[in-house]
Amino acid sequence: MKYQNKIEPHNCSDMDDIRGEIDTMDRDIIAILGKRFEYVKAASKFKTTETSVRAPERFKSMLEQRRIWAATEGLSPDAIEKMYRDLVNHFINEEMTKWESESAKV
Repeated sequence: MKYQNKIEPHNCSDMDDIRGEIDTMDRDIIAILGKRFEYVKAASKFKTTETSVRAPERFKSMLEQRRIWAATEGLSPDAIEKMYRDLVNHFINEEMTKWESESAKV
C-alpha cells in the first residue's frame, strides 16, 4: 500500500503545504512502525532460544531485501540499511527482554 498524499509535491503552493504533508507521512510511518513492533513482541512466544530471537540469518536477508526496495524507490540503500539496522536492533533488544521474561516464567 502506498501513501496517498492530500497534495502532490508538484501541487504544493508553499512550505506549509510541504511541511504538512511531510508531518502527515511521518505520523503514518511512526504508526506503522508501532504496529511492526507489536508483531515483533508477538513473535517472542514462538521462539525457543536466544539465537531464534536474534535470528542472524533472517536479519541479514531482511537488510538485503530492504536495500533492494530502497534502490527501487530511488533511495540510498546504505541509508535505508542503517535506519533498519538501528531500528531492528532496538526491536531485537526489546524482544530479547520480553523473551527472557517469558522464559523465566516457564
